[in-house]
Amino acid sequence: MSAPAAAPLLTNDALLGGRVKLLQPASGYRVAIDPVLLAAAVPAGPADTVLDIGCGVGAASLCLAARVPDCRITGIETQRDLVRLAGENAARNGVADRVAIMAGDIRNPPPLLEPGSFAHVMANPPYMEAETASPSPVPAKATATVESGADLAVWVRFALAMTRLRGGVTFIHRADRLEHLLAQFAGHAGGIVVLPLWPGTGKPAKRVIIHARKDIAMPTRLLPGLVLHDADGRFTVAADAVLRDAKALDLG
Repeated sequence: MSAPAAAPLLTNDALLGGRVKLLQPASGYRVAIDPVLLAAAVPAGPADTVLDIGCGVGAASLCLAARVPDCRITGIETQRDLVRLAGENAARNGVADRVAIMAGDIRNPPPLLEPGSFAHVMANPPYMEAETASPSPVPAKATATVESGADLAVWVRFALAMTRLRGGVTFIHRADRLEHLLAQFAGHAGGIVVLPLWPGTGKPAKRVIIHARKDIAMPTRLLPGLVLHDADGRFTVAADAVLRDAKALDLG
């Protein structure tokens, strides 16, 4: 009789200067700053409902819940081990009453997800195309970073379907895929705001945040962006205010 599989090793980490406690796998995909920045860009109010697509262990959901009291967040995730961890993380942070995590695939979403019912939808989708990627040998990391059955068009289409009329959709993605991402919103959303994330002064942006509103006709705006690091490698004062002090990113 074979021995039972060992439970995966977990680490106990913190985000937002300790405001958010996060259990996550010790190997494979590890939460960095992208979900924290994503949550900071969602202009949610206290009574708003938010959907977090591909929520993983719940990092973005928990950061948003910590910043915006009384907003209600639903997370959807395909990997069931991460769904369990996200639910445990919500409980450990005392927000299980307003952060609900469910297993599901955006290509065949759970019946409980009602289209057009969310004030905001946020996503940090896989950022590498399957055709050109060199996926990690760790399955969980490959799933998180490489598009598989659902490409970027599917993610945007699902996000827009779940958002109510004039609701907001916020994505964080690679800067070199900005053109492709904008094309998915064309004709379906307006008031698009592009926020570049500069690694340092004078360096090309590697990430961008895009916020759009469903079914409105307003021009696209390119914001000055956020410089993440000073010359010595430390976070800038502005970045630290977002990453440690839970300040919202201004998309105005």
